[in-house]
Amino acid sequence: MQGGRSASAVEAAKEAAANVGASAWAGKEKTKAVVEATVDKARAPDTAARDAADARKADRIREVEATKRHAMRANAAAKERATAATYHPAVDAPGGGDVEGHAGGVPVAATEGAGAGYPPAHV
Repeated sequence: MQGGRSASAVEAAKEAAANVGASAWAGKEKTKAVVEATVDKARAPDTAARDAADARKADRIREVEATKRHAMRANAAAKERATAATYHPAVDAPGGGDVEGHAGGVPVAATEGAGAGYPPAHV
């Protein structure tokens, strides 16, 4: 990989893929909430039980959306951390622009603990 442009493009692609995964998961969970509410409403003996099913559905959808937004923020933060550590060689640097803290042109921060603290879907 050369320069910051390639690294940032890779990180942007990783972020986009993780966001697609988060959106797909959220869509599945919201669909499950709607189906469960529909079944609960069909089995409900009275109006109060139907209203409770609707309230549970709305709460679950809100919770899923909040989780998705959190995952997307975490994905954006991971991308920012990775692109902030990209290798930018200096033209007049001794040794061809290699800078301390980099391993063979690859930032050390990018190779150590990638995604640490996040589930695999958030990397």
